[in-house]
Amino acid sequence: MCSVDRAQLGRFRERPGALTGPTPRLGEALVERGLLNADDLERALELQQRAGDRLGRIVMALGLVRRWQLYQVLSELWGCPFVDLLREPVDGHLARRFDPQELVLRRCIPIGWRDGVVVVATSERPTPELDRFVQGVLGQVAVKPVVTTDWDIDHAIRQTFRDTLLDRATMQLHYRNPDESARSVLVHWQRVALVVVVSAAIAGLLFATLPTLVVLVALVNLGFLAGVIFRFVVSMQGAQFEHIQAIRDEEVAELRDEDLPTYTVLVPVYREGNVVSHLVDSLRRLDYPASKLEVLLLLEEDDDETLAAARAAKPPETVTFVVVPNGQPKTKPKACNVGLFFARGEYLVIYDAEDRPEPDQLKKAVIAFRKGPPELVCVQAALNYYNATENVLTRMFTLEYSYWFDYMLPGLDRLRLPIPLGGTSNHFRTDRLRQLGGWDPFNVTEDADLGLRAAAEGFKVGVINSTTYEEANCRYGNWIRQRSRWIKGYMQTILVHTRHPVRLVRATGWRNLLGFVMLVGGTPLTFLCAPFMWALFLAWLIVRSQMGDPLFPPGILYVSLFNLLIGNGLMIYLNMLAVFKRKLYGLIPFSLLNPLYWVLHSVAAYKALIQLVRRPFYWEKTVHGLSRHFDDATSRPVSENVAG
Repeated sequence: MCSVDRAQLGRFRERPGALTGPTPRLGEALVERGLLNADDLERALELQQRAGDRLGRIVMALGLVRRWQLYQVLSELWGCPFVDLLREPVDGHLARRFDPQELVLRRCIPIGWRDGVVVVATSERPTPELDRFVQGVLGQVAVKPVVTTDWDIDHAIRQTFRDTLLDRATMQLHYRNPDESARSVLVHWQRVALVVVVSAAIAGLLFATLPTLVVLVALVNLGFLAGVIFRFVVSMQGAQFEHIQAIRDEEVAELRDEDLPTYTVLVPVYREGNVVSHLVDSLRRLDYPASKLEVLLLLEEDDDETLAAARAAKPPETVTFVVVPNGQPKTKPKACNVGLFFARGEYLVIYDAEDRPEPDQLKKAVIAFRKGPPELVCVQAALNYYNATENVLTRMFTLEYSYWFDYMLPGLDRLRLPIPLGGTSNHFRTDRLRQLGGWDPFNVTEDADLGLRAAAEGFKVGVINSTTYEEANCRYGNWIRQRSRWIKGYMQTILVHTRHPVRLVRATGWRNLLGFVMLVGGTPLTFLCAPFMWALFLAWLIVRSQMGDPLFPPGILYVSLFNLLIGNGLMIYLNMLAVFKRKLYGLIPFSLLNPLYWVLHSVAAYKALIQLVRRPFYWEKTVHGLSRHFDDATSRPVSENVAG
């Protein structure tokens, strides 16, 4: 280590309001103990001047000082003993008298009694406020603070309040309002209505076969027509913004690090040990002050393989391992609820294990929130794929995602219709997310549900011009598993949000209700009805002279022909349109395969329907890291991957 004289050390003072206050000097103490040299300290202080953050966080984020070393030095400066909570047992009976959320926010936990004095472990500098907090729960008692790391505090809270955390993560939304939770697939009136409709259809087919078939054919064709027109109109609205950048690069460049808030990144992973090291590399590329970045890696309690891989990846000190208590349902939203419990950032974003967000995405989200109205609760970044050209399936998947995120969602935003969120890269105001009750752990498309729940509560969801690149499914079985989960989640969401139709209309209005039903309800219904439309068309071609005229009266026949020719043509056109914003012109010929791609959707839809009945909360796991481009994609700039 380099040595420095006292005059030089005199410049190394903490900024007012920093972790240790203006005195004593943390930088000087770290240098004196040989944990930091003068050059590194100078570098850290320069970053502190720009970021306006605590020096302790900065030296940890830079990897200059280990967390436990920093807090041992702080314990000496604060005049309090240091305690290792991994070895020191916590008095659970005492700790559970406190609200765990308060303990998380205050970064402290009572650990026991010593000679009539309450010993409280803290990772913040002890103040009289700590005494008042403890006495507010226990009465007039003497308080003895001891110092430990913030990681030890969170670990102790997770261990002490394990059952409470599991219950909150699983049942909090249900406790708040059972009607908002997908824990019950159908409410009473929905079950009755389903029985009545199915019974009427069966009776009609038995006793009035032809009229019933005519009505069913008419309903299916009119529904398909309405869906095509809706998607076309919304997409044309989105196309108006093809060359408009909602947030300009100049605005991002003007941001000062000291004005940026703490940002929490939730990364739920399960059985993904093969991608964790790539995940860590991707997170390192984020253009955001490392000391203001809180990355919570959400690991399932029974997933030893991923935990071992995460440790082997040696992530930076900004990454915290959060072990999610084992319990049913084992879903991504349950894990995210645990992460939300420990989140301390003003804003929060979710990324999947294979995600590669554009480096400035967090800054763009901050700008969007600051420019947006107070009711803006979430902004969604676009999703696309870095292995678009791997095979036919990845090409079709890329066409679909490009259309959805580059045209459909901006169109919904333009028309001020509810936006169903994607499963990743949605950025939230953390306090508003808690106000909404977090995610529904029983809904397997918790993202779409949350976006619509936000709209029903009067909040707004927007989009930002930033992209996260993912791995497109390159294997058909994996694609079917993923897509069936998405479609099942849409079914859950439409059932949940139509439990009280009158209340929903009053909350959102007829216009928003129509958009919600067309998008979330119409999507699975279209895929379920598509095979019947194909079968009827083939039947009409084969035996049209015997049944064609009765089954297809002129009005229905014209609508059917319009759907066949114009409707399918419009859907192909929308897929063609999807390539222009990203200049993926080589994918245009594959848009002609869209009708065949729908066959896969129908297979997934029927699998989803069966699972909705038999296993409504089962999370069909998508396997990542299968692409032959996976390793290359994580080592090259995003622009190169897209071009390739």
